Amino acid sequence: MKIKLKKIGKYLLFFLGFLLLWAYFYVILPIWGIPFNGPRHGLPPLTPAWALEAWLWEDDVNTAAYVDTLLAGYAEHDIPIRTIMIDSPWSLRYNDFSVDESRYPAPDQWFKGLQDKDYRVVLWMTSMINSHSKDTEIKEGGEWFDEALKKGYLIGQDNQIKWWKGKGGFIDYTNKAAQEWWQNRQQQLFDWGIDGWKLDGTATLFRSQLGPLPFFYQKGASGWLTTRQYMDLYYREEYQHGLRQNPEFVTLARSMDRGYHPEGFAPIDASPVNWVGDQEHKWLTEELLAEDEEQQDIALAGVQGFESAIDNVLKSAAKGYNIIGSDIAGFSGKTIPPRLYIRWTQFSAFCGLFLNGGHGDRALWNRTDEELRIIRQYTWLHQELIPYIYHYVVAAHHGGTVLQRPIQGKYHYLFGESLLIAPIYKDELKNKVQLSPGKWRYWFDDRSTIHGETTFDQTFPLDEYPVFIKEGAIIPMDIQRDYTQLGDTSSQDYITYLIYPDISNQFTIYDTETQAETKLQLDRTATAISLQFSGKKISHILRIHLEQRPSQVLLDGQVIPAYEYDEVKQKLIITTSIYEDGQYQINWSSGATQKPQQ
Repeated sequence: MKIKLKKIGKYLLFFLGFLLLWAYFYVILPIWGIPFNGPRHGLPPLTPAWALEAWLWEDDVNTAAYVDTLLAGYAEHDIPIRTIMIDSPWSLRYNDFSVDESRYPAPDQWFKGLQDKDYRVVLWMTSMINSHSKDTEIKEGGEWFDEALKKGYLIGQDNQIKWWKGKGGFIDYTNKAAQEWWQNRQQQLFDWGIDGWKLDGTATLFRSQLGPLPFFYQKGASGWLTTRQYMDLYYREEYQHGLRQNPEFVTLARSMDRGYHPEGFAPIDASPVNWVGDQEHKWLTEELLAEDEEQQDIALAGVQGFESAIDNVLKSAAKGYNIIGSDIAGFSGKTIPPRLYIRWTQFSAFCGLFLNGGHGDRALWNRTDEELRIIRQYTWLHQELIPYIYHYVVAAHHGGTVLQRPIQGKYHYLFGESLLIAPIYKDELKNKVQLSPGKWRYWFDDRSTIHGETTFDQTFPLDEYPVFIKEGAIIPMDIQRDYTQLGDTSSQDYITYLIYPDISNQFTIYDTETQAETKLQLDRTATAISLQFSGKKISHILRIHLEQRPSQVLLDGQVIPAYEYDEVKQKLIITTSIYEDGQYQINWSSGATQKPQQ
């Protein structure tokens, strides 16, 4: 009896071992990689500065006339928009790259007209060649699909899959002739000046079938490919081809989405801009029951809420993605709750990607006055933070600090090295804040410091947000308006530095076209502050936090007679257009020291 039990145990162990090996090679390798695809990620690309500005899109009407109406309304109400994203359906079939002129008449003139107005245009696409498309002008693939099938441009030949926009096969990126055919179809759009693709996630569906079972491999021109290998080809090939057409081209790619791809969708080195999705117009995530999992279409059902977006953005950041955002107010649903729209906008102001769009009313002037006022304010705040954000674009590209880093505290993160964000993820004015070590100042009242390593509850009115400035910070901004109360339209030709002196610090900004450096070095003693500019000369405004008016301010050894000191806000404000060496000396009278606040 004992011998039989031992034999059964050996067979059982053998079977379990075989099962684990099968799961590893059949499931883990094709979907996640070795191990979990850590080695496939490189460094983030140099995201062009235009892609850091505000994006807008809608997914209810999908016509040129409505896009024009939206853009005109945003301009009239002074809400900055740089990029207009055109989501599906815009083509005649998926993905034939032929514009549906019933939706977008005279597309050559329309696209070029948007460019003439200094908008950037990003179009939605996937890697699918459809034999049947659900919501396009032409439903059947016809000669276009038959040509791709006959010439062997589809992986797996006639192995088609159903996806949320119909049914089709995958373009074979390992087939040179297929790539040329595919890129030739795209060329007209490049000639019209498009600036990017939104690469939606069909590559995750790459598979064949073994009867009722999915098999995560297909055979292309170069041999067998796993799901993960095909995903990487999709993201890398479309990004690199776009760059050959336009050196400031971007792809908007998925980074993290729930727990299904813990290694991330797009490889980081082919991810200039990332979004997480798709969320519903709700605050908290709706938990799915296990038995309902197969019936849910994540992309369309929008089973995730705002909390899920925050969580996925931070998980993406922890993985190493750099410029990340989510669909502000959520992708799916009909009605957007006003407070949700406001809080989601505020969170997005402190993300790399500011992406306002999806289903629901995006015409803010039709919504409440409070929404319009606050969303405009935070859209401008994000826009004005771009010199600060772009520093981390360059830094991360060279292997340095990424823009967002999760820290202790519920969804807390550092935005750069100087700002701590404690996102509001519930429909409540009170939020718990956990400050890291050091001294911090509240963004909306920075006159006093708060000691770190402390946790407290604070009430945040709808027009304020949990943002804390690290003592010693240097934060460069491009102030354009007075909505943030850090300047006004007269600040437009200057870089405004928010400076909180604390012994010594330095910050480098980069020219967004040439990456030429401008460095500001700060040193502080008990009786003076020195500031030294080096590198490319720039016009600048210094907003230096000082507890009292200085006795003397010098620039390059010469006394500056005209400067402003705001007694209430405790700010020394110096505006400089031209300088020689860029050496400032700020003194105060003996006996009146300017000690950092305790």
